[in-house]
Amino acid sequence: MDAALSQQWVVVQFNPSTTMATARHVTAACSKVPHVRLQALTRNKAQAGLAESARYNVTHASDSDTSKLQECLQRFRSVQGLTVNEAGGY
Repeated sequence: MDAALSQQWVVVQFNPSTTMATARHVTAACSKVPHVRLQALTRNKAQAGLAESARYNVTHASDSDTSKLQECLQRFRSVQGLTVNEAGGY
C-alpha cells in the first residue's frame, strides 16, 4: 500500500476572524501531544493576516494521543471544527 494512502490527519478549521498569531498559539499549545506533528497552517487567501486551517499528521499517534489532541484543540474558542481524515485525505 502506498505510504501516502495510509496516513491519518486531523484538520482544524478556525473561525473566520482568527488571526495567524492566535492560530500559532493554538497549534503550539496542542503540538505537545506525543506522536502528533503539525504539518501545515493555512492562511485565509481572501484576508491577509487571518488563519483558515491547520493540519496535524496523526499517522503514528495512538487513539489516546489523537483524543488528547482533539481535547486540547476544543478548549480554544477560535477552533470552529475538527475533521479526522484517513487514507491520504486532505
